[in-house]
Amino acid sequence: MKRRDFIAKGIGAGVAAGATYPLLSAGQKPEPLATNQPGTAKETQTPNGQLPLFWDQLTSPDFKIAVEQAEGVCIIPIGVLEKHGAQLPLGTDVIRAHEMCRRAAGLEYCIIYPDFYAGQIFEAKHQPGTIAYSTELMLRMLDETCREIARNGLKKIILVNTHGGNNSFLPYFLQIQMETPRDYAVYLFQLHEEPETREKITALRKSTTGGHADEIETGEMLVICPEYVRLDQTTTQSGQDLNRLNLPHVTTGISWYSRYPNHYAGQSEGATAELGEVRLASRSRQLADAVKAIKADTTTIRLQNEFFEQSLSPLKTGVWD
Repeated sequence: MKRRDFIAKGIGAGVAAGATYPLLSAGQKPEPLATNQPGTAKETQTPNGQLPLFWDQLTSPDFKIAVEQAEGVCIIPIGVLEKHGAQLPLGTDVIRAHEMCRRAAGLEYCIIYPDFYAGQIFEAKHQPGTIAYSTELMLRMLDETCREIARNGLKKIILVNTHGGNNSFLPYFLQIQMETPRDYAVYLFQLHEEPETREKITALRKSTTGGHADEIETGEMLVICPEYVRLDQTTTQSGQDLNRLNLPHVTTGISWYSRYPNHYAGQSEGATAELGEVRLASRSRQLADAVKAIKADTTTIRLQNEFFEQSLSPLKTGVWD
């Protein structure tokens, strides 16, 4: 299993992991780059013909070539810093998103932006280690990050989120993309379990409840970075649903806390790397498929432009048959 060292990045960016040339096998060092054609793509490619996947591992000359190879697609691993039961590291969601992006980009080349931690996590402010940025900063940070990515020639930006607390924030971010004209499009990758994957997971699971830092999520982390998983702490806190707020047909901001004040939902003591690999592999393949489809997409930006043009003169907008 791969072991990774994580380094601090700064506001909005988190740990950037992986070898400088992530498609090389473990321990293999890259050979010197060709120098027979200065300034060409051949000169700046790695020995296997593949540029680094990660934005921060590209040189400036390589970056120009990478944008072309990526066909203008950039993916952003998104999550937060929050408690994940007693057994998983605070950066679990972004670490999982990072690994999904790494695997997907290895299948369908695109540029991976440094890990993005400025997400919505107000519901866990009572737990040690949580970083909860203000709403204004979250929106502005993500918006300006997308604008800067687009300014660098990557006009198709995919948000890859594995944090449940972003499941309302990020769709809202997509909606406000329609506020003003822009020359790029933002896509949100939608995670889902394929029937075959669901069957495999059900067969391997030892628990029946979950949702946060549970058996499956713990299993994924056993694949990615087992050295950061504290299996000895899986039963030190309860992930039981306390169901303390019984209000039919409504939800509130305090609903999650009313159910899971330990910020842990489910059980994790039965976690295995085999179980985690099933979901990681499935979702990484789905993401690679999405990247391929988005590379070929010419409709989204065309429709955006059409919309913005019509929004300037609503009274002239025609009726579609």
